[in-house]
Amino acid sequence: MERMNSKWKMLLLTSFALLLMLIKHRSRIKNHLEKIDLCWENEKELRLSDWFNPKKRPDVKTTTDWFAPIIWEGTYNRQVLEKYYKRLNITIGLAVFATGKFVDQYLEKFLQSANKHFMIGYNVIFYILMDDFSKLPPIELGPLRTFKLCTVLKQHVWKDFNYIYMKNLDTYIIEHIQHEVDFLFSMTVNQIFKNDFGVETLGESVAQLHAWWYFRHAEDFPYERRPKSAAFIPFGEGDFYYQSAVFGGTPREVLAFIKEYQKGVTSDNRNGLKSIYEHYLNKYLFINKPTKLLSPEYNWDPNFRTPPQIKHVKIAWHSKSI
Repeated sequence: MERMNSKWKMLLLTSFALLLMLIKHRSRIKNHLEKIDLCWENEKELRLSDWFNPKKRPDVKTTTDWFAPIIWEGTYNRQVLEKYYKRLNITIGLAVFATGKFVDQYLEKFLQSANKHFMIGYNVIFYILMDDFSKLPPIELGPLRTFKLCTVLKQHVWKDFNYIYMKNLDTYIIEHIQHEVDFLFSMTVNQIFKNDFGVETLGESVAQLHAWWYFRHAEDFPYERRPKSAAFIPFGEGDFYYQSAVFGGTPREVLAFIKEYQKGVTSDNRNGLKSIYEHYLNKYLFINKPTKLLSPEYNWDPNFRTPPQIKHVKIAWHSKSI
């Protein structure tokens, strides 16, 4: 009888030990599944309907014919976007070209205002393309922000400063920018940020609607109309007129545009033609539709009377200094 009791005790102890092991193992599996679920939540694509409500602005066009959102004040839920992008720990780059009079007139104001309003709370790298670093103004940046100086190498063959800038930006994107940031904006320096320019602007290909032409008829858009030009858009075609002061997206998409722009300039040069940078940008975006459009609120000319549709100016673009 004692031997039987001893066996039962041993069996119970063994069963209890196995039960404890199973409970611990189950807890580990549960924790692991929770981590997998969290990773899935991080990687899961954010749906447009999760954060974008076009019905909030019935006074303006909020969606393109190819179903890309047009971002106006009131159409987006920044809390949902912040929750999504904070988990991903993204880094955003902002490239700006500053030479000659633009350094003295605008660079310091541009950087100070960008530091205050551009992608607050996120990792940001300012890429400053200059030909004379001795003119660099004092730069004091907030947390999560840094800057990198990029030398502008000029070629005597090309006198167009837009071409020189894009050729240099092309090189720096390939060399290191594409490995450092998740999204990249290219902006002209003659602008001052007035309000938060946040993650609602992020996308694969982001185009800025031109303040001068948004409220005009499409037949008035100043596209390149010479058929032999690489930037040619025929009358009766075209979607919007885009502003060249702001363009962004993934580094790969920005690089794709630069490559097409360089091809277009080279082709026109061979044919004895010369068009402007903004025309090539509009042709590219006509063929390669942007995935997100920024309303004129994101780049408004303060020389214009502000219409009621413009609720919240994000950037003031100083056109008269061009």
